[in-house]
Amino acid sequence: MSPFSGSCATLVRSRTRYVGLCRVTCAWGPSGHCWTLCVSPEMAFQRSHRLNLLRLVVLLLIALAGIKFLFRDSFTLELHKHVSKESGFWGDTGDIVQDVIPQSQVLELPEAKITALRQEPGQQVPRDVSATEMRLVHLDLKGAAPRVSYLEQVFPFLSQLGANGILIEYEDMFPFKGELEVLRSPYAYSEEDIERIQQLAEQHKLEVVPLVQTFGHVEFILKHEKYQHLREVERFPNSFNPHVPNTLALLRSILAQVIEKHRRSTWIHIGADEVFHLGEGMDSKNWMSRNKGDVGTMFLKHIKEVLGFLSAQYWGLRVLMWDDMLRKISVGALRESGIAKHVSPVVWFYAPDFEAEQIEPFLTKYAESGFEAVWFASAFKGTTGPAQTWTPLSYHLKNHLSWLKVMQALPRLAPLRFQGIVLTGWQRYDHYSVLCELLPVGIPSLAICLQTLVNGGFTEEAKRKVLDVLGLESVQLEQSTCEGRGAFPGVEIYHMVQQVNGHLRESILKALEEESAIKGWFSPYHRKHHFGNPRNMESFGSKAP
Repeated sequence: MSPFSGSCATLVRSRTRYVGLCRVTCAWGPSGHCWTLCVSPEMAFQRSHRLNLLRLVVLLLIALAGIKFLFRDSFTLELHKHVSKESGFWGDTGDIVQDVIPQSQVLELPEAKITALRQEPGQQVPRDVSATEMRLVHLDLKGAAPRVSYLEQVFPFLSQLGANGILIEYEDMFPFKGELEVLRSPYAYSEEDIERIQQLAEQHKLEVVPLVQTFGHVEFILKHEKYQHLREVERFPNSFNPHVPNTLALLRSILAQVIEKHRRSTWIHIGADEVFHLGEGMDSKNWMSRNKGDVGTMFLKHIKEVLGFLSAQYWGLRVLMWDDMLRKISVGALRESGIAKHVSPVVWFYAPDFEAEQIEPFLTKYAESGFEAVWFASAFKGTTGPAQTWTPLSYHLKNHLSWLKVMQALPRLAPLRFQGIVLTGWQRYDHYSVLCELLPVGIPSLAICLQTLVNGGFTEEAKRKVLDVLGLESVQLEQSTCEGRGAFPGVEIYHMVQQVNGHLRESILKALEEESAIKGWFSPYHRKHHFGNPRNMESFGSKAP
C-alpha cells in the first residue's frame, strides 16, 4: 500500500482492474496521491463478510448516538446549576441553586457563517499560535502614534526581546472611510500604512491583534455631533447607549472595516472595559424597569450581540475582552449568557506588588462560569499618572514579577488554560487627557519586562540581553535611569526627555519659586503681556535663558 494523503472521505475517484488472480484498486485523493490494494478472490470473500459485520456495528452505534442526542436534556438535567434570578448580576457571586439553563439565554451560533479569513490568492495562511503562550506588546495609538518608519525600527527589537505579537489600539488613527470617515484623525495611517505595518510584523514573527472598543472608552466616536445621540448619558461621550439600534449597526461597520484590513489576524480584542455611567441613561433605566434587570444584564446583552455578529460573520476569529466589568457579575449570570464559548477574558492588574491570591477570586469565577482559557495584562508604561513623563523602571518590573507568580500558581488556583499576556503601554488615560510617557521613553522598561517574562525573572541573563539589545552600559532600577549612549530606536528622544525631566524642569521651578525678583517682575502676567521693568529684570537676566 502506497502512502495516501488524507482520510478515506477525501477520495475523489477510483479505478478497479484485474492482474492475474488479483483485483487491483487504485484511488486518487485531491492531492493526486494514489494507493493500491491487491486482493485474491478468497481474501475478497472473507473481507466482504467482515465488512458486512462492520457495517452492522456502525449502524447500531449511529442509532444509539441518535437516541442519546434526542434525549440529551434528560441525561444532563442534574448537571446544570446557575444563580437564581433573584440574585444580582452586579455584586457577589450569589446563591447556587439547582436549575436548567434556558437554551434561549445561551448565545447560539448561526448555522451559516461568512468567513473573512478565507485565503486570497497569494496570501499567506495565518500562523497557528494556539499552542504558544503569547506575549503581546500593546501599541496605544490614542496619542503620539509612531510613524511607520519608526515601527520599522522597533519591531525587530520587540522580536529580539521576546515578544511574539502586538496589540494595536487604533482609535482614530485607523483610515476609516465612507460614512465612518469623520472618525479618522487628520494624521491617521493610510491603508498602505496598515498593510505595511502588518508586513513588518509578519517579517519579524509578530502576530497582529487589532483592538476595537465596543462599549466604553469611545470618546473618539461619541465626541462627534453625528453620533452624540448614541451616548448612554447625553453630556458624557464615554459610553454607548446599548438600547439604540444604531449603536450595534455602527459597531458592525467599524468592526467590518478594521477586520477587512487585518485578514492575516486570527484574534481581535473588543475592549469593553470601564463602561462608565452604564445604567444612568433614561433608556437604560426604562429597560431595567421593564425587564427587571440590572446593569450586569445590560452589559452581557450588549456583549452577546457584538460576539454574535463576530461569530456569524467571521468564522474562526478568536476574541479577547478586558475583564474588569465581568468581575462584578455573578457566576450564574455569566454561565447563563453563554459568552464563555466565544471570548477569553484578559485579567488586568497594574499594581507593583500583589499576590496570586488577589487574582484567585477572578480566576475561580471565570472557571466556574465556563471559560476555558484566560489572558493576563501587565503594564510597561502609562499606569503611574495621566501626566507621567518618565517611566519608573522598578515599579513596572515588580508588576511583571507579580504576574509571574500568578502564572506559576495558576494550575492550583483554577482549571484555566493560560494563553498569553498583554504588556500594556498606555499613551493617554482617555481620548481627552494629556500624554503619558512617550514610547521611546518606555522602551528600556519594555525590554526589562519582556526579558523578565522570558527568563522567569530579571536574571543576570535577562539583564545582559537588555543591555546588549539596547546598547546600554548599565541600568539603575531604583533611580529609573540607564547609563550609556544607547542604540535603540528613539534613544535621542529618551535622552532629551531625561534632560528635561531630571534637570531642566527642577532648575526652572526652583528659579521661578525662589528668586524674589523673578516672582515680582517676571510673573505669568508679565510674560504674557511682555511687560516689565528693565532695571529689575537685569538682576536675574543671566538665569532666565
